[in-house]
Amino acid sequence: MAQSMNTKVDLTIDATSYFGVLSYGKVMVGDKAFEYYNDRNVNDYIQIPWTEVDYIAASVILKGKWISRFAIFTKNNGNYSFSSKDNKKLLRAVNKYIPSEKLVKSDSFFQVISRSFKRIINK
Repeated sequence: MAQSMNTKVDLTIDATSYFGVLSYGKVMVGDKAFEYYNDRNVNDYIQIPWTEVDYIAASVILKGKWISRFAIFTKNNGNYSFSSKDNKKLLRAVNKYIPSEKLVKSDSFFQVISRSFKRIINK
């Protein structure tokens, strides 16, 4: 069983982790870290301190009306993808600890394809 890094919790919400195998659990946003705990396996957890977060990219659809998932990019340990029941509410709680400049919108499918075509043409 993992010990929580947070001393105060702002939000707890049901979530899905896309790290490795798909797993369901709870996300806790607190004063010290972003924490994910699996519902079925107590040894499956992810704790990301706010000092370790480089930026967060959200997959925005329908001109900001819906956020399907988001990814937390860390300085040293790669990235972690999550989705929750209310991603907007979750990201607003995270915005308390991460500046708005580090909350970015990820590229759409068409932007990625057009960028790859441009790179091929420029070569």
